[in-house]
Amino acid sequence: MLSLSTDMGIDLGTANTLVYMKDRGIVLREPSVVAINKNNGQIVAVGNKARRMIGRTPGNIVAIRPLREGVIADYTATEKMLHCFISKPKGLGFLFRPRVMICMPAQVTNVEERSIRQAAIQAGAGRTYIIKEPVAAALGAGLNISAPSGTMVVDIGGGTTDIAVLSLNGIVCSKSLRVGGDKFDEAIARYIRKRLNLYIGERTSEKIKMEIGIADQELIANRQLEVQGRSLINGLPRALTISDCHTHEAIQEPLETIIGAVKEVLENTPPELAADVVERGITLTGGGCLLKGIDSLLSRHTGIKVFIAEDPLSCVALGAGKALKMLDVLSANGKKKRPVPFIQKLVHKPV
Repeated sequence: MLSLSTDMGIDLGTANTLVYMKDRGIVLREPSVVAINKNNGQIVAVGNKARRMIGRTPGNIVAIRPLREGVIADYTATEKMLHCFISKPKGLGFLFRPRVMICMPAQVTNVEERSIRQAAIQAGAGRTYIIKEPVAAALGAGLNISAPSGTMVVDIGGGTTDIAVLSLNGIVCSKSLRVGGDKFDEAIARYIRKRLNLYIGERTSEKIKMEIGIADQELIANRQLEVQGRSLINGLPRALTISDCHTHEAIQEPLETIIGAVKEVLENTPPELAADVVERGITLTGGGCLLKGIDSLLSRHTGIKVFIAEDPLSCVALGAGKALKMLDVLSANGKKKRPVPFIQKLVHKPV
């Protein structure tokens, strides 16, 4: 018999949302996209179905991404999307109000934090907790952050990049950028528009990044891809072949921003912890670290070994799941439950 209350970890990302359920693992992985009928405000589609509508909808329907740069841009759409994702796992009834752990960028305002927590509650969550994304990413990557030694993680998501050095269950120093996979997509689309006079859509630029995007110049191999768009010269549809050297040139600005932020965090890290980072290396998580050559590029600029986590796309959600398992432990008398110190340091007070 299904319990009416269970634990759920949510990686509410700008590009994708992942849902983790206790004892079931990741049960949902869908784009953070909502299709809305503008005439009546009703939700037409959510997730994969909505993503397929981007750029292909009639005038009365708009497909939007309600989160931008890691925070809520459209509160109503985010609430409805969360409601769908919370209730979607098979077997959950209308009385189901899970205890939810939501991941957020390391540096957000109190207003942004409250808006996400409130949206989750309105969407059907019970007690709602917040955990910082670099902490969740480190837990999901299997890193030991409870020891008195430095561990560095760089989580490159769709809307944000979180960089943090962790020790003794806490963040020693960190930096959060509103730069991620979306900025790579925008840079590619802008480059092709300005240099090659071709206007391409959001999904096309993402496809280019995933198939021939390259961060490290030393790995350029003249891979090519044919793309379709609209000519800015005569306005007609046009096909064009682009190569990985084009994508490398296009994404230099966001790459330099991320490299600069990593160096800044390293400069602010206490010497003893910095020595630990040099010994252990830097761990990359998030979908952005799948960009070809980004690990070797960061390693060359920092002089430190860089590793990509085993399942970078799922690390944050898996880390939220691990944190959920640590929320409650039995006290000495075996009756009363209390939060473990580890979670108290990482999770904000529930609403």
